[in-house]
Order: sequence, then structure tokens, then C-alpha cells
Amino acid sequence: MLLRQLEYLVALARERHFGRAAAACHVSQPSLSAAIRTLEKELDTPLVHRGQRFEGLTPEGERVLLWAHRILAERDALVDDLAAMRQGLTGTLRIAAIPTALTAASLLTAPFCARHPHARVSLQSLSSREIAHGLAEFELDVALTYLDGEQLGRVRRLPVYEEQYLLLAPDDSELARAGGATWAQAAAVPLCLLSQRMRNRRILDEVFAAAGAIVTPAIETDSVAALYAHVATRTWYSVISHAWLHMFGVPAGMRALRLHGSPLAPRIGLVTARRDPESVLAKALIDVARQVDVRAALTRLVDEHAA
Repeated sequence: MLLRQLEYLVALARERHFGRAAAACHVSQPSLSAAIRTLEKELDTPLVHRGQRFEGLTPEGERVLLWAHRILAERDALVDDLAAMRQGLTGTLRIAAIPTALTAASLLTAPFCARHPHARVSLQSLSSREIAHGLAEFELDVALTYLDGEQLGRVRRLPVYEEQYLLLAPDDSELARAGGATWAQAAAVPLCLLSQRMRNRRILDEVFAAAGAIVTPAIETDSVAALYAHVATRTWYSVISHAWLHMFGVPAGMRALRLHGSPLAPRIGLVTARRDPESVLAKALIDVARQVDVRAALTRLVDEHAA
């Protein structure tokens, strides 16, 4: 069994098309097909449902795919480990962050890159469910996500900061003049919030409910950038995570107000798959996170911006 055969199987499962998988692997389609047939012969089991086109993997093929991800991840970890011994850390750190924590990711990736100039970072925005899948399938090295109330599987967790909430309000509004707001008051103004399929919004709904309020936003979006674009018109208010201040600050003509009486402070942290040996790149980012005080940096932003 060759690693190349496993790479071909992974590519075929990802592309779901023999021609595209062959192109992704920079080989001809007959070469890719022959290699997978050889793998089936060596394992003495069919891996692919074949028809006029790719029709999916057999149950045995799905099991082999899981092992292929694991074996190739271990191969990459070995290469990274040996390279680090020779010339310092190299390779690509594959990190994902939930959209609401993506704005704070640079507080970790910037010092990581400064410490390891030969390493690269691939950062993507994923839901917590997609993160759990990516870690389990060895498609991610590390993720920045909620640590509580999430089905993350077998992972190691490192808390980084606790989410705080602020109300963005037009600076000529009654709440801005008062210098603060309750959650019940926030529920009564025209709001732009993230959609309910996002964990941040579901947390906010819990807090509003605890305050005896039901929130019906005028606008819902799945993008923090789109939320800020609407709030910048000074037509809507919004409840934001304090981590968003790191990237977006406070729009002109708006004020950030402290919300009184929040019973929740959800933890955001780094998670890595619980496997040995641990990814060299993931361990390097964890080491950076232990030395960089992200919590203090974000708290300073609240002190600077919040009335």
C-alpha cells in the first residue's frame, strides 16, 4: 500500500469525480483509477461504487477514507517534526475559527508568524459543527471556537478569553445619552443581529430571555461584516461581541454601551484533536496562546470604546 494511493482516494472522495480528482493530484485519470483499483486489490475489498460516473464510496471505502486521513496527517506531522529539527518550524498551520471569533484570530496568528517566519497559516471561517468534523477528519490542526455547549468530540481545550457583550447605539439616542443599557432596553430598539443558526445569536437569545425579553431583530445576517455595514447607517442598533472591536471598532456616529446584568460569559478557546503525537504546528500555536494575553488585549478595547 502506497501513500500516493491513499492520497488519490482522499482526492476522489473530496472531488466526487475521477477527472477532477486526477487533475487535483496532477496525474492522468487512468493512472488515478489504476492506483485505486490496485488499492482495492491489496485490501481485498471494493472501495468505490462505479457506474458511468463516480457514485460514491462503499461502506468499506468510507472506513478506509477515515484511515487515509489519519495516515496522511501522521505523515505530514512527521515531515513537519523533522523539518523543525533541521531548520525551525515550517509547513502550513491549518486553523479555523467560528465567525464571531475570527476577528480575534490575528492576536494569535501574528505572534505565531513572528516567532516562526518559515511557517505559513491557512485560516478559514467555519461553524462549530464544521470545526468538529475537520478536527476528527484530520483536515484541521487547531480551531478557535466556543468551549461550552458544543459537541466537539475528543479534543484538548485551552481557554483564551470570555465573550463580553456591548450595545452599539446611535450617539444621539436616549440610551447613548444615558451611557448604558439593560438587556430589556436593548430588546426594545430596532436591532440588527446574527441569524439564529449561529451560536452567538442563540447565546444572546438566552440572555434576552433571562431578562424577560423576547427579541425580534429587524435585520438578521450570517456575516459580522454585513452586520457592521447596516449598523454604520445609524438606523439600527446591535449587540456585539467585544472581540469584534479588534477589527471593526465603533462605527462613526455610534457609541458602544455596556449592557448591565448579563449572566453569561461564554468561553472562547483553542481546541486540538486529542491524538499523539500532537501536531507540531498546533503545539506551537498553543505555546503562543499561553504567552499572549488575548483576554487582557480585548478587555482594554472595551475600556477604550465603551461609554
